[in-house]
Amino acid sequence: MPQRKSGLKDLRKNWRRNQHNLDIKSDLKRTVKKYLKSIQGKQKEEASSLLKLVYKKFDKAAKHNIIEKNTASRRKSRFSRLLASIA
Repeated sequence: MPQRKSGLKDLRKNWRRNQHNLDIKSDLKRTVKKYLKSIQGKQKEEASSLLKLVYKKFDKAAKHNIIEKNTASRRKSRFSRLLASIA
């Protein structure tokens, strides 16, 4: 536990930032799960609309340094290949 006032403030800031990052990350995971479920069901129209949303979530997470930029790029590429495979 921090001893100084500024340390306590930093602790609060870190907790708030952590919660914000968790929100973004869990939202990303939820969207990816929904997308993969539509791919498994071979629902191409729904999957293509969800792919745009997945791209948006990955870009936002990479922008806020929650995931690496290259990781986001790699996963976006893989998900687009999945969509092309059910065509």
